[in-house]
Amino acid sequence: MAGAEEPKVTYKRVLLKISGEALMGDQGYGLHPPTVARIAAEVKSVHDLGVEICMVIGGGNIFRGLQGSAQGMERTTADYMGMLATVMNALAMQAALEQLGVHTRVISAIPMDQVCEPYIRRRAVRHLEKKRVCIFAAGTGNPYFTTDTAATLRANEMACQAIFKGTKVDGVYDKDPRKHADAKRYDTVTYDEVLQKHLGVMDASAIALARDNHLPIIVFSLDEPGGFRGILSGRGTYTRVSG
Repeated sequence: MAGAEEPKVTYKRVLLKISGEALMGDQGYGLHPPTVARIAAEVKSVHDLGVEICMVIGGGNIFRGLQGSAQGMERTTADYMGMLATVMNALAMQAALEQLGVHTRVISAIPMDQVCEPYIRRRAVRHLEKKRVCIFAAGTGNPYFTTDTAATLRANEMACQAIFKGTKVDGVYDKDPRKHADAKRYDTVTYDEVLQKHLGVMDASAIALARDNHLPIIVFSLDEPGGFRGILSGRGTYTRVSG
């Protein structure tokens, strides 16, 4: 029975990437605290297995830079606003995790010392070694880069063994399974197939960065209770993107 209680985990250090929209719940905008708390509980369940966890959260629930620039705003300004939105989401997730007793650090690529730490790679690695969850905010600190690219960059810098991309569906499909009943799910797919078939796992620069550094991407459903922990224990439904 003890074996069932303490499953053997596949990875020692991972990065969880979720969209800002994942924090909205059924709302059309902003943060839904019960949803944030539910995701925090999923993260805690994996943290309890002894896995070191980094997180990157998008900002699309508050502000999406591309939409702002499409409406006439200068792209650079719009992207910086999107980066600030990710800091707000990171602080919300930190509060939810710390309520569950998980020590958490928000680390921002744009320094704002009153609310979080600046990004210093060695310090972030030390936090992970001390079993603190690190939430990387403000993307890469540069406009024109998405939070997908930021997640891949940070995962490489932190020597993570995989990126876990939490989505609304349980893997990568050849078309949207919510709109097409005949959508086909992939168990495994290569980086090049994702790029060639425009499968929409992450943007092209993030996929290329993962490919060049042999970093696998695990795509799974964040809506499935226990899904994150299950996959780390070798169970569950997901798609693995690798070479």
